[in-house]
Amino acid sequence: MFKSSHSTMKPLYVAMQMVFLTSGCLLGETVIAAETTTDNAGNGQNTELSTIVVTANKTAVTEGSESYTASSASTATKLNLSLRDTPQAVKVYTREYLDDRNIDSLQELMSTVTGVTASRTDERQNYYARGFQVDYTLIDGMPSTLNLSEGDMDLSIFDRVEVVKGANGLMTGAGNPAIGLNMIRKHANARELTGSVNASVGSWNNYSSSADISAPLNADGSLRGRVFVKHSDEDSYMDFYARERNVAYGAIDYDLTDSTSLSLAATYQELNRDGIRWGGLPAFYNDGSRTKFDRSLTVSSDWTYWNVDTTALFAGLKQKLYGDINLNLNYSYRRDDKESALLYIAGKVDKATNRSLGAVSVYSSEKRNDENNIDVYVSAPFSIAGREQEIIVGGSWNKNESLKDNFGTIQGKKEGTNDLDINTPNYLDFSHMNTQLLTPITNPNKIALNETTQTGVYLAGKFQVLDALKVVAGARLSDWEFTAEDGKGNREFTNELTPYFGVIYDVARDHSLYASYTDIFKPQNRRDENANYLGPIVGRNYETGVKSEWFDSRLNTALSIFRIEQDNYAQEISGVSVPVNGATNTFEQAYRAADGVVSEGVEFEMDGEINDNWGINFGIANFEAKDAQDVKVNTNNSRTTSNLFVKYKMDKWRAGAGLNYRSKIYLGTGEARIDQSELFLASAMLGYQVDPNISVQLNLENLFDKEYYEGIGANSMNYGAPRNATLGVRYKF
Repeated sequence: MFKSSHSTMKPLYVAMQMVFLTSGCLLGETVIAAETTTDNAGNGQNTELSTIVVTANKTAVTEGSESYTASSASTATKLNLSLRDTPQAVKVYTREYLDDRNIDSLQELMSTVTGVTASRTDERQNYYARGFQVDYTLIDGMPSTLNLSEGDMDLSIFDRVEVVKGANGLMTGAGNPAIGLNMIRKHANARELTGSVNASVGSWNNYSSSADISAPLNADGSLRGRVFVKHSDEDSYMDFYARERNVAYGAIDYDLTDSTSLSLAATYQELNRDGIRWGGLPAFYNDGSRTKFDRSLTVSSDWTYWNVDTTALFAGLKQKLYGDINLNLNYSYRRDDKESALLYIAGKVDKATNRSLGAVSVYSSEKRNDENNIDVYVSAPFSIAGREQEIIVGGSWNKNESLKDNFGTIQGKKEGTNDLDINTPNYLDFSHMNTQLLTPITNPNKIALNETTQTGVYLAGKFQVLDALKVVAGARLSDWEFTAEDGKGNREFTNELTPYFGVIYDVARDHSLYASYTDIFKPQNRRDENANYLGPIVGRNYETGVKSEWFDSRLNTALSIFRIEQDNYAQEISGVSVPVNGATNTFEQAYRAADGVVSEGVEFEMDGEINDNWGINFGIANFEAKDAQDVKVNTNNSRTTSNLFVKYKMDKWRAGAGLNYRSKIYLGTGEARIDQSELFLASAMLGYQVDPNISVQLNLENLFDKEYYEGIGANSMNYGAPRNATLGVRYKF
């Protein structure tokens, strides 16, 4: 920073320091400051002072930015690239956007991500993007294959969510070419006591309260701490359903020296759900017509539950080695404990009696999974001919272990009653859905424990070749292994190469063209005619487009055109089976590797602020995906999706309006086909700043009370929520 002999420069100095440190300006940005003085005649004079070099690290932190866009993202390559310099479709859901939309869980967010279909099975959602299932997520840039949706992770502890569309194998290793979803934690950044207390009340007895406090823990603020706690209780529009959530999060950030920083954090999230769905409502009556039920009806009872407890630890160390070369060491640990007691009904419904005609089943389980991640990399910025370059080289290790997987089942019901037992007949009366469980729930059966281990080394770099031309390139070499305690399904793939290459050309000061190629591999458990496992499926991602910055980089737009190909897809060899276990005389269907699904489409995104009053989050996407026989795949994916949310601020008021669109979907063929027409869902927000510390906000969802399904299937019709409201109060200090 700087010193000045002019006492009148102090306010300017303080203001500039705050602005630059919070906005995340480029390292070494030059500022010319001028002081206005007054002569004896009262005339103002501008005196140019010396050049000031403000040193501040470029940051993508969105908390407190009051923006719907971010300065940069690192999910695609671990390089801290601006959105415009990332040669893939990338979007950042900022803390401002999440708060304005009152989005506090993963399932809520995924229902608003452009290009994503969130298909509900029951408490679970399956996510699809560009025609492929999303089968991994990232936290702080480290991949996880655990099902985070099943526990509907609370997003309150995260600063932002970065989304990279298409393949993201350079940083994740194995997976589908759908999207990379990276949730970035909040850190303890405050050097003075700050915090907020929140309380809300909503439809169906939805109550929530939380507190978030940050403070320095020593005199100079080099050691900082943060604590977040939350509790919520809610009933539902669905019969029997109730949910309780508890969240605790603590973080410590410590600048040990000028060249060494340490970050530690731990979180515990508890989600308890009663009266839950397993599957959904039947789709057909016995005469073949579609069923029609009240939105409150669920295939459930008050004794059902599905609870998920999650414990996670995070540790990070950043060490400056020499000059601007930095060593980054990160570790994360996650444990999921799950318990459930579930009720399922299969088959059609008798239209005359309103009774089920299919089998009744009760399933209970106890599961535990552990996941460990280690990621180590060195970032080395340098200059060639006055142009900035950077190289990152690193390695990662991930292990996902199944430590407990016990289950039990009960089938049938006690004759002449609606009470479940091991007896028959197997029907339930949909007019009186609640049941009693006469047979105690036990979990005597065990599924073989297993573990999946993945290691990889990677190299990535950004190169300023010409003033207008940048190249981003890299490669990853991965090993992947699955082992089960009973030996079934054991397989291993080594030296899987994942390349990444992109070019960005600035056609004007604020506009760039880009093109990129990358891929991702997906291990499969199919065997060939020699009983050997087929090699992994490879998803290739080709993409090109134009990105622009508007209004002094406050607004980002991106138009992307893509093509994704899946090769080495398992194709059944008709009439051929192969022996896989001589002792048990077990055979499996044989497959051959073939070209698979091709997905093509276009996407457009617009995010940020037009001026001090208007903010926008908008996206529209269209794709088509077909297999090698030119047959559409995943027809329960909307081919066209769009999401719009516009906010207007004036004085103490802020107001927002949103519209989500999903094109029609279907499942099945012929008389078994289930269709849902295109869907429009509207939302609204109104907020008022009572004083500098207190604000209130009202959110309305499904504004016009549209009746629709979040998921469709022969025995999994799941209604979406009716119109609902949430009123919240926030006190900040």
